[in-house]
Amino acid sequence: MKYREGRGIPPGKRTVRSGLDVLAGERFAPLRGLSVGLICNPTSVDRSLRHAADLFHGARGIRLSALFGPEHGVRGDAQYMAPVGHGRDRRTGVRVRSLYGDSPASLRPPRAALRGLDALVFDIQDVGARYYTYQATMLFCMEAAAQARIAFFVLDRPNPIGGIRVEGPALRPGFESFCGVHDVPVRHGLTVGELAGLYREELGLGLALTVVPCDGWRRGMAWRDTGLPWVFPSPNMPTPETALVYPGMCLLEGTNLSEGRGTTRPFELFGAPWLDADRLAETLGRRKLPGCRFRPVRFVPTWDKHAGATCRGVEIHVHDPGEFLPFRTGIACVAAARAQDPGRFRWRTDAYEFESRIPAFDLLCGSAREREAIDRNGDCRGLRAAWSREERAFRKRRSRHLLYGP
Repeated sequence: MKYREGRGIPPGKRTVRSGLDVLAGERFAPLRGLSVGLICNPTSVDRSLRHAADLFHGARGIRLSALFGPEHGVRGDAQYMAPVGHGRDRRTGVRVRSLYGDSPASLRPPRAALRGLDALVFDIQDVGARYYTYQATMLFCMEAAAQARIAFFVLDRPNPIGGIRVEGPALRPGFESFCGVHDVPVRHGLTVGELAGLYREELGLGLALTVVPCDGWRRGMAWRDTGLPWVFPSPNMPTPETALVYPGMCLLEGTNLSEGRGTTRPFELFGAPWLDADRLAETLGRRKLPGCRFRPVRFVPTWDKHAGATCRGVEIHVHDPGEFLPFRTGIACVAAARAQDPGRFRWRTDAYEFESRIPAFDLLCGSAREREAIDRNGDCRGLRAAWSREERAFRKRRSRHLLYGP
């Protein structure tokens, strides 16, 4: 019997070890004798929930000299787009350098922060979407390591939404940002280790790169088949199911619609005070989007957009993860909400991830094409052929970088 991506692997058939688990099993042999900087966050744990910083700090033969924290911080204390300061790690006492401050320059480790290091090690759980910023942090650190001529290690982790399906538009020149640093689809179907290999080759980085691969992971596995613990990769990513809808529903950050922040189901709920929930659910239901259904809801965000106000909208129920298309679903949700009340719908125009010249929705889509199609035609159905061409082209590009089988 064949199992499609997201349909699951029979219980007990797979036991997955992350790159950190594999490295710990080797007693950190590749890093012995090195002064190391660790790029990490709360997801940097082994199967027993021991944090990489603690393991490195206690390992013989390794000198853990610095920690580098991405958006949300080393221990995950900060909300999205909230600046994080430097300091000392409260558990290990190791100095912490923030890679998410109050300016674009703060996103890259300065040369001085790498002085005395022999290697940088990246160990962070990604969620498989182009605009999730950890992969941008990884690339910027790879570039810094190449310039400083120090080694770069990636402790690989599974892609929680699978490694087979590719979905979404290409990133066009001129629309690069912290939520889109290189031309990959919105849903790229790669692990961070595979992305690192693609980045190194396509950007011509002269970098000594070592990927410590996962053991036992296959591209068609759902997260819950891995047996690995799920740790919030960011404060609004509470479950693997959130990660599955995120490549589409994050698009709502580029609008004045609530994407469910301030509720217990971020990205699975969306709405606004002026919408008609029943009509919205019916409209989306008629689209027959694969793998999901829509339930009319009311919710009150406790913070962020429309805090304290009753929002009317829908909850997305994914009943077939293998067929679900998150990007196409997210586009349909934005278009349906805009069509219901164009007078109150707004595209976000304030600064987004340090970029104020280009609308946030365009940064997320990778061009102005999708926003302009929605404004002009009310939806993006005319772009489906273009998306399919771009997806096929990327599948060819990525094939040489795949580390895992189906």
